[in-house]
Amino acid sequence: MLAKVKSGALMGVDAVTVDVEVDMTLGLPFFAVVGLPEGAVKESKVRVMSALKHCEFVLPHKRITVNLAPADIRKEGAAFELPIALGVLVAADQLKPEPLAKYLFGGELSLDGQLRPIRGVLPLALAARAGGFKGVVVPPENAPEAALVEGIEVIPVGHLRAAVKHLTGEEPLKPFDRLSLATPASSDSGLDLKDVRGQDEIKDALELAAAGSHNMIMSGPPGSGKTMLARRLPSILPPMTMDEALEVTKIYSVLGLLRDGQSLIKDRPFRAPHHTISDAGLVGGGPLARPGELSLAHRGVLFLDELPEFKKQVLEVLRQPLEEGVVRLARAAQKVTYQCGVMLIAAMNPCPCGYWNTELRDCRCGENRVVDYHARVSGPLLDRIDITLETRQVDSKHFASEHDGKPSSWYRDRVLAARARQTERFKSEPEVLCNAQMTPALLYRHCRISAAAQKNLVAAIDKHGLSARAHDRILKLARTRADLEGAGDIRDEDVAFAIECRRLDRRDYMVAAAHRKTRATTYNDKNLEHLVGRHGSKAGRP
Repeated sequence: MLAKVKSGALMGVDAVTVDVEVDMTLGLPFFAVVGLPEGAVKESKVRVMSALKHCEFVLPHKRITVNLAPADIRKEGAAFELPIALGVLVAADQLKPEPLAKYLFGGELSLDGQLRPIRGVLPLALAARAGGFKGVVVPPENAPEAALVEGIEVIPVGHLRAAVKHLTGEEPLKPFDRLSLATPASSDSGLDLKDVRGQDEIKDALELAAAGSHNMIMSGPPGSGKTMLARRLPSILPPMTMDEALEVTKIYSVLGLLRDGQSLIKDRPFRAPHHTISDAGLVGGGPLARPGELSLAHRGVLFLDELPEFKKQVLEVLRQPLEEGVVRLARAAQKVTYQCGVMLIAAMNPCPCGYWNTELRDCRCGENRVVDYHARVSGPLLDRIDITLETRQVDSKHFASEHDGKPSSWYRDRVLAARARQTERFKSEPEVLCNAQMTPALLYRHCRISAAAQKNLVAAIDKHGLSARAHDRILKLARTRADLEGAGDIRDEDVAFAIECRRLDRRDYMVAAAHRKTRATTYNDKNLEHLVGRHGSKAGRP
């Protein structure tokens, strides 16, 4: 007899419906699983047969073949064990097939028939709703996660025997009660911008970045507060909407990163990978094409500390995802797309020792080492950063008071007001949520500036060697500053401020900094010409 049970397989962060076909025929006892199964799926036959035996189901000694269709999609994980076991019982004529057609099934079996939680239940529930199924049957630990999807029943089942009794009508199980699903409150990390001494200019820049979802790099000596500032950025970001929370939760569910008892992620992610990470670890990939840190930071912040210490190829793979907001991975067996709408916040020292162009102590790196250190961050990558500023050492006068700055709540209120103006502006563009995502057409429509401001902008581009992409990003940044200040039109001072926020990728950055540096070495015109000619291309490299 041939039996069919519905389940789901993960493709990226989405699930596709899979037909679990079980055929039981005469022949020597044998159990085979086909349909591009991964190693854990092949091992399922051992757990399935043991669970059936311990549940006292007597099966005929026949040849069992399980096909997971469609066969061109790789099947991985232990989620197919519950539907395989039920399919074997249907094929053995010990269970009617009609009740099974209403649900998608997923669950890992222990040897005694207990069901264990699986990853990727939220995509499975979304696939069930999209496919018109009545609901899903999943382990109890996964029920709150599946219940986030409205319009379907969620049947929590803890044992294979209980699942069979529910399907036969002997002991029906109650659907999971969504009213008992308390919406988790956003956690208070206790991090506040008022804890950072001084650095008012950088705090204003962080506020600007948060208001328009702009990328930012901070360069400064050790101890100037770069990491402290970055870690407090989520405290001034707007709370996630339910749709955004589901997008983030789906990614964490696929990777099995939801904590015990956690069904929904409400806080914006903050990811800070170490600089030894690989390109696959950052943007995703590997043999099975898993999401990387870039996707785990979706709708949140990706913080790259010690930016020049990251491998060159790792930084370069960021360029297209930062521009498009998605990661596209192609493998021989599949092509997947991961969302990565992130704010990139990076921090770096001004030189390998950290004290170039500072008054804290003498820098012993030498000009060539400093220039080479900055060149590790390429011009095309800097071109995709909206704000590049220098942090200075904290003045000793700030040490006297415990808190000498505005709290995060003050900045957050202004950010929320600016985001509200952007929501109203882009209400006819559902794909555009903030100024940083404006297309060229929207840019020309909403970022008109005066003739004087345009003249100053063109002069700055010619003087500093900025690109056409930098021109557009300056306009977006100016639009955000006007939104923060409640101005309807972009003012001349907004454009000037946006130009000033691109210090590190200006052609004269290294030369100007060399002039400012208080040291015995004197630069002559030939030295300066060499620095500009070698590392001051119009691509934006400092």
